[in-house]
Amino acid sequence: MNHLFSLIGNTPLVDLSSLQSNPKIKLLGKLEGQNPGGSVKDRAAFSMIQGMLSRGELTEGKRLLEATSGNTGIAIAMIAASLHLPVTLIMPDNSTGERVKTMQAYGAEVILTPADRTIEYSRELAQEMEDGGGYVQVNQFSNEDNWKAHYRTTGPEIWRDTEGKITHFVSSMGTTGTITGTGRYLHEQSPGVQIVGVQPTDGSSIPGIRRWSPEFVPAIYDERQVDQKIDVSEDEAVAMSARLARECGVFAGTSSGGATAAALRLAEGLDQALIVCIICDRGDRYLSTL
Repeated sequence: MNHLFSLIGNTPLVDLSSLQSNPKIKLLGKLEGQNPGGSVKDRAAFSMIQGMLSRGELTEGKRLLEATSGNTGIAIAMIAASLHLPVTLIMPDNSTGERVKTMQAYGAEVILTPADRTIEYSRELAQEMEDGGGYVQVNQFSNEDNWKAHYRTTGPEIWRDTEGKITHFVSSMGTTGTITGTGRYLHEQSPGVQIVGVQPTDGSSIPGIRRWSPEFVPAIYDERQVDQKIDVSEDEAVAMSARLARECGVFAGTSSGGATAAALRLAEGLDQALIVCIICDRGDRYLSTL
């Protein structure tokens, strides 16, 4: 029988090439919703908490603490429940009810902050609480074990499953752990692989995709691993999520729609390619917004 943690990773690739018309371009989506917690963040959360345990950072009487927009919090709550660790999660109050209830179902305490102050205020509050004592932050934005999870797992899986034929990797940019770690691994295998980051257009609000103000850019972000950035609008991301469900049978969230939209725009300028984009979670945690 498999332990819960052994089910994290080794997610499948699904062919999404039918979304575009060039027969010489293959578009594959990596279905991270197949992880036990339902998103790509299971990889990073497991890696970060294991690192904290090995370094002795989770001493008796301390609660895990994290500011999150959703998927990381769910992953942390799932892993903390399995390890019997207390956890408090802080998130903007415009986060979907599905996300909040899922975290609470795992036993996490959830603190909601004003949406108009964004996730950046949630991060500030988490720091204040840690400074006050009794808490230790997972700190996905500066924890090196975040990107290392993808260097050890996501990148090698993609290289293996495409038989080294991948030409472009597309990922939404939030905490930037996925693109930094996967990009580093793929660049080491073949410097010619293009790593493409996806950001929201000005004024767009897309869960899981961020355009950070300079003082809040995640410390783990490595600009050298990103060869190109593509901006997508909220409307594009939502529309592409609907297309994925209705045309490909892939029910995913809006950040996945954003990544797929960016991948298709990228494909328009290419004659031949094998593009892999991250389908980072499942769509069921967005139903209340449809």
